[in-house]
Amino acid sequence: MPEIDLPTVIFALVALFVAWKLRSVLGMRQDSERPGGLLAPLRRVPGPSSPPVAQPDAAAAPAPVPPPAADRWKGVADSDPAVWSGLDAIAGADRGFSPQAFLSGARAAYDMVVHAFAAGDSDALKGLMAPEAFANFESAIHARADAGHTMSTTVVSIDDATIAGAGLVGQTARIGVRFGAKLVSVTRDAHGAVVDGSPSAVVDHIDLWSFVRDVRSPDPNWQLTATESVTGAAPQR
Repeated sequence: MPEIDLPTVIFALVALFVAWKLRSVLGMRQDSERPGGLLAPLRRVPGPSSPPVAQPDAAAAPAPVPPPAADRWKGVADSDPAVWSGLDAIAGADRGFSPQAFLSGARAAYDMVVHAFAAGDSDALKGLMAPEAFANFESAIHARADAGHTMSTTVVSIDDATIAGAGLVGQTARIGVRFGAKLVSVTRDAHGAVVDGSPSAVVDHIDLWSFVRDVRSPDPNWQLTATESVTGAAPQR
């Protein structure tokens, strides 16, 4: 049996242990460098690359601006060149302007103003009107109250709302709307006797209301500035 050199064996075992330990340490360091490892949260995540910026061609002509559609305001405004030009100016100054949305809001304002005026609700009117228009409505409400009269009005239907005037003065857009509506309205004295209108007659009304808005304002709401009754047709019973 050969003799075992004990110092040599011990030296070999120590060398194997050192090699194994060194391999373990190096292996842990490599794992920690992988995405998702211990260092991943500290890495700066690169953002999306910026698209290349096209350099203007000095020789290229500017793109032509297409002419406005011939029927761009058809169905929302009178066939009047002055009205259409005014709407063009408003749309040019306010890219978010939509005649359909405007008329929808105008209809809602008509309904609210008519009912609020009949009820004497000054607070509701104040938020919908320019100061001058509100002063006129409030004066009429006070005069009615001083006379001891009460008023009741029902908007049966709003049959038409058409833009009848439009223009841009400086930064102020102005639009006139012609309303065709059916109303039931009656005014009574302190004893309940009818002094004006009828509690049952449906009357056709044609009114012209004017609205304004500063096109630079972030507030999308328009304000009522004036109202005019064009006609009152015969009542329908």
